[in-house]
Order: sequence, then structure tokens, then C-alpha cells
Amino acid sequence: DLNAEDKMNPFVEQEAWEEHQIGKATLKFGSKNKKQVSDDYQYVFEDQIDFIKASVMEGDKFDYEEMEDSHEKSKAKSAFEALQEERKRLLMFPYRDELLEAVHNHQACIFLHTVVYSFKLTLNNLFIWVLVIVGETGSGKTTQIPQYLHEASYTKRGMIACTQPRRVAAMSVAAQVSQEMGVKLGHEVGYSIRFEDCTSEKTILKYMTNGMLLRNFKQLKIWNFNFLLKGEKLKFSSYSLLQETPSELLKYRSEFSISPSKHTLRGFLGELDLESYIVVMVDEDHERTLSTDILFGLVKGLKWLLTLFLLRDIAHFRPDLKLLISSATLDVEKFSDYFDSVPIFRIPGRRYPLLSHPFQIHVTQPPGDILVFLTGQEEIETAEEILKHRTRGLGTKISELIICPIYANLPTELQAKIFEPTPEGARKVVLATNIAETSLTIDGIKYVIDPGFCRMKTSANQRAGRSGRTGPGKCFRLYTAYNYHNDLDDNTVPEIQRTNLANVVLTLKSLGIHDLLNFDFMDPPPAEALLKALELLFALSALNKLGELTKVGRQMAEFPLDPMLSKMIVASENYKCSDDIISIAAMLSVGNSIFYRPKDKQVHADNARLNFHTGNVGDHMALLKVYNSWKEINYSTQWCYENYIQVSSMKRARDIHDQLADAIKKSITSGFFPHSARLQKNGSYRTVKHSQTVHIHPSSGLAQVLPRWVVYHELVLTTKEYMRQLKDVEDSYSKKMPRGAGLAS
Repeated sequence: DLNAEDKMNPFVEQEAWEEHQIGKATLKFGSKNKKQVSDDYQYVFEDQIDFIKASVMEGDKFDYEEMEDSHEKSKAKSAFEALQEERKRLLMFPYRDELLEAVHNHQACIFLHTVVYSFKLTLNNLFIWVLVIVGETGSGKTTQIPQYLHEASYTKRGMIACTQPRRVAAMSVAAQVSQEMGVKLGHEVGYSIRFEDCTSEKTILKYMTNGMLLRNFKQLKIWNFNFLLKGEKLKFSSYSLLQETPSELLKYRSEFSISPSKHTLRGFLGELDLESYIVVMVDEDHERTLSTDILFGLVKGLKWLLTLFLLRDIAHFRPDLKLLISSATLDVEKFSDYFDSVPIFRIPGRRYPLLSHPFQIHVTQPPGDILVFLTGQEEIETAEEILKHRTRGLGTKISELIICPIYANLPTELQAKIFEPTPEGARKVVLATNIAETSLTIDGIKYVIDPGFCRMKTSANQRAGRSGRTGPGKCFRLYTAYNYHNDLDDNTVPEIQRTNLANVVLTLKSLGIHDLLNFDFMDPPPAEALLKALELLFALSALNKLGELTKVGRQMAEFPLDPMLSKMIVASENYKCSDDIISIAAMLSVGNSIFYRPKDKQVHADNARLNFHTGNVGDHMALLKVYNSWKEINYSTQWCYENYIQVSSMKRARDIHDQLADAIKKSITSGFFPHSARLQKNGSYRTVKHSQTVHIHPSSGLAQVLPRWVVYHELVLTTKEYMRQLKDVEDSYSKKMPRGAGLAS
């Protein structure tokens, strides 16, 4: 019985359990739970110990390392086989052959009926294959369809691209698919997100964000094609081809091209040429992000692109290019109608039945992991702290509760914990933003708590679909059925109708698309929003009075940033402060996740933050101080902990900084490549254009470095011909320059 003092101690049970465990730890093997009464150190001071030789296997050539390798290979093989069995249990698997047949044989497509003036030739055989695929959340669309196409030998003819609305989704899905295929991430399977590319020449399945695919479209120089006809350059946009192009255009021959070679067209097309991709799959299209809507409009506009292909070389045309549009919602007829009534492939059913109840999960529910949707990082961290505190208070009264947060700024190694199997006798609670609504599928989730902060029926249905993945599941909605039917909108309002369109307008202008009002958006944005975007770009000097892209605007379009940040970087070159401005832009691109405030150390965290504001500097200069201080101490992780700064955010800012700096280097090289020079054996340089012998000016920081290639701003003649204001050029940059570029005519 517990005495009075023990009854006052709330941790008496836990302490008793700990004493019991410690007591067991001192028992000797074979003691049969008898109390240990002998000296714990008797064997340490033993004078005589008899050692018994262990039995030895016969044969002196036994390879223990080979045995260990064999064991590891066996474990890896078992894990791979388990993944293959899991693939067969997905909803997609029974419909694999039907899907491949639909992709290969269906006859619905976007037909192009184009009349070319001079020949009066009707081209009815140009088309883009389009198929809309709809299936429940967790059915395996994202991970399995690209693999099915690969197994059907599609990748022998090109890469398969699959877009995701979020970078975390692209990374995690690529990692999952690489495991299922038994290959290393970055080789056959890779991903490409803003400021990070994990692909190689071997890559055949490429997961990317919608924005990255859109940036590939920006590289399609053919959207703003240039011809040389009889010494005259004719410039036209894709939307005014038939109206403004004279019939002489049809006399175009390769001898009039800018760079006569059989690879001319491929050079115009950048990365997204028809030889690179065989299938483009736009996944989670129901989220209707800005990039998704622009991509859809551009795909419909590809009919003009294909017309231009025919004018150059019909052998380059790829009629087997296919576009797959994947969605988890039932509102797919809208997508089908938008693409001229293309067919819909439906994956029926849900794996397990779902129950929806408008009340909280009770502690007596059967085993199964829980997924809780919250609004953001701060709310998730608060909930995590509360759960941990209550778990510690309950002690041994409840089974182990593993709390796993997931949000965009969480380090990758911590994000991976949500996919780890839950130990026997424990329950996992995943605290997530809407990133887990459609982009991620977590095995073991049987209970979903939906607070209803995202006021869309499609969102509510998506969240319910997160349960029932591996067994019967329940979704607990913290709102009434009346709220669901009367207060929630049916569908998500497309992002293009509720956000700043400056980046959209800049993107379309950079593609040579000027008639914004008649651009074929699935859901056109308000005209007022387009007008405000045009006004902003004009104020930033990205557009002239006629609404045309200026030189500054073309430079701004090269950066994957908000137009105001891009203008800041472009202008920094004039003020000789590019590196500092790039650092600020990188820190701003990370978002409001640089500093963190632990609940128990808020005062210390606030003081640490104020240290970077000494001198009454603004927030931008404070961010610059943070980055430069971190850089000065060699990117120390400990320094981040001491100053209450997110290590993951700083590492991402460093990656962004490096890529922006690389973009500026490429921009300088592309502008000054006629002023390029190569190092000679005697230490001098020879210019590429005129074969002059020149030297680096002694005042240059590169005077002692002597890079292999340089570009220079100007030549000055004193005792020698000197180059001033230089920049070293990587060999990879010079290799990308087109043959014959910069040569005197």
C-alpha cells in the first residue's frame, strides 16, 4: 500500500516502475528473478578466471564480410519485394493494362486546322494527345502511372515528367518512386524544384513543381521566333502568326536560318523540346495554382508551336507527345471540356470504407495513426508542445504517442519521419498543413481530424480521403453537417482569380503572348487584376508604354522570383551591390521562417533577434546582417541554435543565393560573350573575336588567379593592352554558346 507521502507524489507510479526496471538490470543471467545479494563488483576483482574456448566452424576460408554482405542484400531484397507487394495492393494496379491501352489507343485529341496562306494547305494531322485521369486520393496515381509507362517502354523514346503543386511533394514522391524501382534518387528517378535540381543524364522519370515546368516553357524561344529572310529579320508572336506573317515566310529555307544546322530547331526549343519528353503528366490539377492554369493555356497554345515546327522540318514533329491530367476530384468534366471533350479515365472505388463524425476522437479508439490538419508552422509547433506536455503528464497511463510535424520549412530528414513505420504498441500523430491533403500519402493513417479552416467541400473530401488508406478509417470533422452543406464552397477558387498577377503577366510577355485578355485561361482572371499587374510592371520599367517587354523586363523574367525582387537584383548591378542584394533576396524568398521563438524562451529569442537590428536598421538590412554573420563563421549550425535561427531556412537561403549568383554570372556572360578571351601558355590572353593578345589589368582581383576563360568590360591601352572589369567564365558556360555566335559577319 502507498503511504501518505507517496499519495501526494503524482509520479509515484512512474518512479516505482523505474526502480523495478533498474532492479532487473542488476540481475545476472540464470538468477530466475531472485534478489541479487552478492557484490556487484565481485568479478572485477577475481584473481582467477577460467576462459572457455568457443566452438569454431571448420574451414579457414570462411568470409565473414561476404556473409554480412549477403545478409544485407537479403534484407534489401526483402524490402524491395515488400514494396512491390504494396504496389499491387493499390487501387491503380487492377486497371494498369486498361490505363496503358487508353493512353496508347484513344483517338481523342486536340486537332489543329490551320490554313497556310501561300500553299492553301490544310493541316489536319497535327494534334496533342490529352487524357484526363480521375481517382481517389491514395489510389497511386502519382507514383504508379509514371512507372507503368516506363514498364511499357515509353521511356525508350523520351522522359516522363510529372508535375506537383509543391516542392516537398515532388521531393518525397521522387524518393518513394526511386525506392519502388530500386534505383538511386537522382539517377533514373529525380526531381527538379526551384533552386534545386536532383537529376542526371540517366533520368527517365522526372518529378517537378508546376513552376519548373513553366520555366521550361519560358525557354521555348520559338514562342518569339526570329527568321532571317533575304537579310530582313521578321519578328512575330505565336498569336499573330496567320494575321501578320507575309507569304514570303513560306519560302523559308535552312540557308536563311540564324544558325544553319540540322540542330537549329532543337536549339530554339531549349529543354522542353519534343525529343526530351514523351509524356507530361500534370498531377493534382484540381488545386488550380497559378502555374497550373498558365500551363493549361500554353498547352492549348501549342497548336501554333506545332505549325511552326512544320515550317521548319516535319521530321522534328512528335505526334506521340502525350499530356495526362490527373485529379482526385469529381469535377473533371470541366477539364475535359476545356481540352475539347477529351476522354476521362476513371479509377473507381475507395480502398476501405470511411466514417465521418462531427466530434473529437475518443481515447478508446482502436489502434491506428492520426492525421491532424492545422493552418501553419506556428500552430503546428504550439500543438506539438501541448501534446508533448500532456503526454509527459500522463506518463505510463497511456501507450507511447509519437508526434510528427510536417510543414514546408521542416528539414528533409525530419519530414521523412512521418513515413517511418509506427512501432508496435505505439500510435503516431501527424500534425500537418494542407501539404498532406493531396500531395502526400502516409501509410497507417486511420483517423483524420479536420478543423474546417479550409472552407471548401473539395478540401474536406480530400482530407477524408487521407484515412481509409490501409484499413477502415474515420474522419472527424470539427464542424456540423449544416456548415458543410451551407457554408463551404463547392470548389477551390483558382489562384489566378485571387492573387497578384504581376508574375503571370511577366511570364506571358516573356513568351511573346501579348493579347492577355484573349489568352485561353480555363478561368479568366478579372480584368482589373490584369490592369494592376500591367501598371506594376510599367512602374518597374519591365514594360514600355505600348505594353511591350523592355530589356529590363527580359532580365527580370530570367529570375524565378517575384517581379519586385527581380527588379531589385537587376538594379543592383548599377549600384555595384549585387552580392548583398542577392543575399537579401535569398533571405526574403525563404519567407518568415528565419527566426523561431520557443515557447519557454521567447524573451531570449526576442533579444537575439534585436541584436541584428542595432543601429535602427530596417528589416532588410537585419536579414543581410544575419546572412553575412552566418557566412563569416563558416555557416555554423551551433551559431544558429545560439541565435534562435532556423538552420534549415538558412541552408535554403544559401542555396538560393548561390543559384541567383550563378544566374547573374550567366547573364553577364551572355551579354559580354563577344568580349571573351582565353588564357595562353605564356600567361597572356587572346580574344575570341579578333585574336588580340591582351592582359589582365593589375588592379583586377583576377590578376593573380588567371582563369582559363574570362569576359571583360573594356580594353585600355597603356604599356600593354589591358582588360578591365573582368569575370571568370566556367567551361560549361562556353560550351552552351551556339556555334558561330559572336563571329564577325
